[in-house]
Amino acid sequence: MASDGMRMSADERREAAVRAAMTEFGMSGYHGTSTGVIAKRMGVSQPYLFRLFPNKKALFLAVLERCLHSIEAHFEKAAQGLERGEAFEAMCGSYQELISGGDVLRMQLQMYVASVDDEEIRDACRRGWLELWEYVAARTGVSEREMAEFFGTGMLVNVLVALGVPPEARCWTGIEDLYADRFPGKPPGGAH
Repeated sequence: MASDGMRMSADERREAAVRAAMTEFGMSGYHGTSTGVIAKRMGVSQPYLFRLFPNKKALFLAVLERCLHSIEAHFEKAAQGLERGEAFEAMCGSYQELISGGDVLRMQLQMYVASVDDEEIRDACRRGWLELWEYVAARTGVSEREMAEFFGTGMLVNVLVALGVPPEARCWTGIEDLYADRFPGKPPGGAH
């Protein structure tokens, strides 16, 4: 049931399952998360969850897709009304905000881990990641080198945030320098 007493649509129930699964998969990974735990978080039975998704992998793939699409949506929101270099700057500056909530960062890390041993997950992850790359390239028009710096720095920020590296640690200095060179006079968008 929806909170207002109305029955949820199938799309709303699937959305609730994806949200619950993103949290659970993000915390325990693909292999470490049971569908029972996801169903419990949703407040439904495990058989009901399987009416929404045929199996755990289908649910994981839906969450993987959602995670990557949420990154794209976040970048688009940050760049709204901006063009080319300004859009790129806004995307760069907004990334820390995106991963600070935890679910997107944890899910990214878990989908990369799951990709190591599962070809279907690897293919879906690779497709989604390349689509994200193409979106940023088309939206900003920056060079391939700038794209590599952007995505490489994003991966480094993922690791530093996941490890809880404090802002005063030397690891952050290169990131600050990179962004200071790219956007003189502007902070790195809260890179840490």
